[in-house]
Amino acid sequence: MGVRPISAEVLVEELVQRIVELPGGDGPARVIVDGAPAARPREYADALVEPLKVLGRPVVRVSAWDFLRPASLRLEYGRTDPDAFYDDWLDVKAISREVFNGSGQVLPRLWDSVADRAYRVPYERVPPGGVVVLDGTLLLGRGLAAELSVHLWMSAAALRRRGAEEERWRLPAYERYEREVGPVRVADVAVKVDDPRHPALMT
Repeated sequence: MGVRPISAEVLVEELVQRIVELPGGDGPARVIVDGAPAARPREYADALVEPLKVLGRPVVRVSAWDFLRPASLRLEYGRTDPDAFYDDWLDVKAISREVFNGSGQVLPRLWDSVADRAYRVPYERVPPGGVVVLDGTLLLGRGLAAELSVHLWMSAAALRRRGAEEERWRLPAYERYEREVGPVRVADVAVKVDDPRHPALMT
């Protein structure tokens, strides 16, 4: 597999162009930006919003971190169990039902994991030609229907080096993700971000 060095700014431009060129349908285009927190998927997803709006594409931004399951389910095996993090934290069914349903009615946030209660926010309407951008981690290989998926890949060494100290217990979950899903292979766009200042497209 080859890599093509690219600046973060040009990467965003190329992703925006890919989104704009997606075949039109009855509902909004659904875009996943996937990666460990150290790979900055939230920042890349945020960076897509204004360029898309400038091109006349309404955008709803959603974070998978607002679709975690209640603490009683998520933390049944403790707060630092990597298999529970992989299998039990994310409410995949809720994302499919409330965000990636293809209807244009999107619930931007469901569950406040800090307060451990529902957000109770209204649905947002995304017209045809609009875009729903979802960021998060461990999102691929879960059956989420997306027109474009982007994976921000970091080597195991980079994850250990750049990941937050308090999140190192998650490393076995990312190793499992590589082994069972192969996100670089299944994503539409894969980007190496071992050094976030110097991304490279993986081809």
